[in-house]
Amino acid sequence: MSSDGGILRQPMSVWATAFAAVVAFMGIGLVDPILPSIAQGLKATPSQVSLLFTSYFLVTAVAMLLTGWVSSRIGGKRTLLAGLTLVIVFAALSGTSTSVAELVGFRAGWGLGNALFVATALAVIVGAASGGGSAAIVLYEAALGLGISAGPLAGALLGDWNWRAPFFGTATLMAVGFVLIATLLKTTPKPAVKTKLSAPIRALAHGGLSTTAFTALFYNFAFFTILAFTPFILHMTAYGIGAVFFGWGVCVALASVFGAPPLQRRIGSVNVLHLALGLLAVLQVGIAVSGHAGIIVFTILSGIPIGLNNTVFTESAMEVSDAPRPVASAGYNFVRWMGGALAPFIATKLGEELGAPVPYAVGALCCLIGMGILYGRRHHLSALARVDDIAVQEAAAVA
Repeated sequence: MSSDGGILRQPMSVWATAFAAVVAFMGIGLVDPILPSIAQGLKATPSQVSLLFTSYFLVTAVAMLLTGWVSSRIGGKRTLLAGLTLVIVFAALSGTSTSVAELVGFRAGWGLGNALFVATALAVIVGAASGGGSAAIVLYEAALGLGISAGPLAGALLGDWNWRAPFFGTATLMAVGFVLIATLLKTTPKPAVKTKLSAPIRALAHGGLSTTAFTALFYNFAFFTILAFTPFILHMTAYGIGAVFFGWGVCVALASVFGAPPLQRRIGSVNVLHLALGLLAVLQVGIAVSGHAGIIVFTILSGIPIGLNNTVFTESAMEVSDAPRPVASAGYNFVRWMGGALAPFIATKLGEELGAPVPYAVGALCCLIGMGILYGRRHHLSALARVDDIAVQEAAAVA
């Protein structure tokens, strides 16, 4: 990281994009505190309500394949604004739902907008931020952590009044983000070469990128088991659930920004992933075997390995192959968000049918499988060691 840049010295366009990214990521955890209220208000089972996550992330994953194709034709700024427009519309429509089926459908449309925005936001921040690519990714992950932590809190505060209010609140904040990006972000130039629809899939033929993506798929299954199923076993009010996941989100943000970079420099990216996946597996077992107080503590602490993983996985996907960053990001996110699509329904169904500990046991197993993939395909990840060496040299030069 250059000494004249730094993560906090950024152009206003970067901060505008980061603000909108915070709100976009709020949408992930926004529904957590109100899941029981939605189930009660719409007379639905937990597994039916979990489809709010499934439809959202399934569409997000598939739409990731389209983001590069779209942005290379209309430009990054227009793609961001198109994504924001879809989120505003479908978030507002979600607040008008009269059935679970309607809400699940509107969340799918929300997922499309989220994909267009999130994938393009990362590319825009990396391109416009000062301090280099690593600083930009840390800033992006900070936005993710802040959004994930603020989402449950906003969901609790608004959801205590009415479960529909958080959806209207998100639409309003996204409208603010739309105005900021429209006014502060300069029109981004279109790439010289237009991205083909097949490019993200073709990029996954690279051994390093596919290793990173499929490891992240299993990690995301564990991640979203905690996010989607835990609210139903906490047996707390919206405020209580919101407070637990706010603490969890703070751990995500702190680990993403302050934990991951020094650990990468000290032990290397791959070892950080092994460490974080192992710790997440232990904490999932802790949730499975604990009483109420233990569930709260282990859920909050799980934010630490999740924050470490989020930063290192994202940076690894950007650096491990020679594919253009937007293409690599699209291919990687297509695979990893499938974990977010599968986990909520499967985990909740397992919890309903076999008991609350079972989803967390499966989540822990997924972490171990991810570690196995990393170890078995470690020869594909040699590029990450070179990136870590460069980061160490840059840190030494700044010091």
